[in-house]
Amino acid sequence: MGEDDTIWPVVEILEQAAFEKRPLDIGVINVHSANPGGAARVAQVLQHWGYRVHLASGSPDVGYLDDPR
Repeated sequence: MGEDDTIWPVVEILEQAAFEKRPLDIGVINVHSANPGGAARVAQVLQHWGYRVHLASGSPDVGYLDDPR
């Protein structure tokens, strides 16, 4: 995502579904972001509602860090 794009509408849908006791069965949610704080917040919210989350922010896997690999 970039510019004014945001993932929060999707997070809110997942959160609402879990709140209504009908969480979506989507397996693991991979959170990739160049914003470590924002990614951590997304992961925190989703984990709170019982979703499995893999956080890759701050990792060379995200592709925004200089990595000689």
